[in-house]
Amino acid sequence: MTASTRSFAGFVFVASTLVLGAALLSQYWGGLAPCELCLKERWPWDAALLIAALWFLLSGRIPGGWPAVVLALIFAAGAALAFYHVGVEQHWFAGPSSCTTNATAAQTIDDLKRQLLATEPVLCDQVQWSFLGISLAGLNLIASAAMAIICLAAARRRA
Repeated sequence: MTASTRSFAGFVFVASTLVLGAALLSQYWGGLAPCELCLKERWPWDAALLIAALWFLLSGRIPGGWPAVVLALIFAAGAALAFYHVGVEQHWFAGPSSCTTNATAAQTIDDLKRQLLATEPVLCDQVQWSFLGISLAGLNLIASAAMAIICLAAARRRA
């Protein structure tokens, strides 16, 4: 494994750690409780962290740029999930019924009770925090897409 390949694996590891760390800091220190989709958006970063660590540790045993290709696919999937979440926040798409506001009114008190008990405390279609008009899901979309492009470029360079 060349030094540049090893440093690239380290870069992906550090970037994934920073993104996940920021998510956890915003949750536990910043008081932003994650919705169902927010939690699912962390999975690609978890997978990338694991793959980057293995790639770094396995030295020259992994041929070519295969880990970079796998990472590019994982980050592309993360970007797609983040795009879906942004779409749910902007009401372009219907979100999961368990974490979005329901447009239909309950007909009875029992219907309302069931509806309230089935709804998550943090709704996926409501932006809790934004920076320059970009929600956390939007920031994740930007970060995931950038990492997908970077990993794809690294894979092409190593092929």
